[in-house]
Amino acid sequence: MHFTVVGSGAIGGTIGAYLRRAEHEVLFVDNAKEHVEAIARGGLLIEGAEEFRVRAPAVTPDGLAAALAGRPPEAVLLAVKAQHTAAALECVAPLLGPESYVVSMQNGLNERVIAARIGADRTVGAFVNFGADYQAPGRIMYGSAGALYLGELDGRMTPRLERLGDIMREAFLENTTLTQNIWGYLWGKLGYAAQLFASATVDDTMANVLSAPENLALLANLAAEVVRTAEAEGVRSEGFDGYEPGLMRFASPRDWDGIRASLDRLATFNRRSLKQKSGIWRDLAVRHRPTEVDHQLGPVVEIARSHGFELPLAACLIEMIHELEAGRRAMAPQNLAELRRLNEAVYPKEVPR
Repeated sequence: MHFTVVGSGAIGGTIGAYLRRAEHEVLFVDNAKEHVEAIARGGLLIEGAEEFRVRAPAVTPDGLAAALAGRPPEAVLLAVKAQHTAAALECVAPLLGPESYVVSMQNGLNERVIAARIGADRTVGAFVNFGADYQAPGRIMYGSAGALYLGELDGRMTPRLERLGDIMREAFLENTTLTQNIWGYLWGKLGYAAQLFASATVDDTMANVLSAPENLALLANLAAEVVRTAEAEGVRSEGFDGYEPGLMRFASPRDWDGIRASLDRLATFNRRSLKQKSGIWRDLAVRHRPTEVDHQLGPVVEIARSHGFELPLAACLIEMIHELEAGRRAMAPQNLAELRRLNEAVYPKEVPR
């Protein structure tokens, strides 16, 4: 099968490399000219959990049409940062054929953006949760295996979905799962993402922040705000890799023992990975570029407001990330302390025993 990977960094590069190693046709597309040149010159190196190199054509977006040479892309794996989704689609959309489709290998609710541009019938949803980091041009660190769920936006099981699932299981993650509730996994990931954005406000590992007892109520309520919003949308959030949104949700009484156990499982999952800090942390501390906060947590806050309620923790966290991006705030333990104080003020009855 032929795959066009648009956004060939940590996620897209890893998936594309495994597909190429399994002898599928892969065309890498990326905005970073030096990354494209390195792949075209010497191939793409995957290191970390295992090490191998693949060779495949690579182009920048302005060279995509010429590289396809009139051949409509079969499957487009879109793995750009959420804020670049619309721009990436402008290069892809005119080249799609009647049977072409785009898979959102991204964080957030980007399937809504894709479907609005090319149609829901050409859009396949994906929930991706494995550890990988872009290291340098032509080099990606694959930290650990994780979860991959694929689903049609309307919940149908289609031949193209089944074929894609078979390929991903054989070439990349053997536990790739097809789901009739892809929106549930996307919303589930957003609840976990809220916790990871909080962890990126300090210079510490994801596991340490998730397992710290003093963060328990804060992390639970950050996730609960997202779960509440999903429920308002009529979506049942799904769990993965130890994260259980059903436990995080606001309820009376709260199952704090269950919440502790869920966060401990998440911490254990992250400790096993070579990737100890989130991509959010890396955007802030290493690459010094904007995070996806406005395109992950931002829409959640807006959707909540459309249903008549506020998300005080998520809204505060968004502003805190903005200040970190702009250099007006430093990564420090005081950031989590500030969020904990707000949590105690707005959810005073939600403090665990």
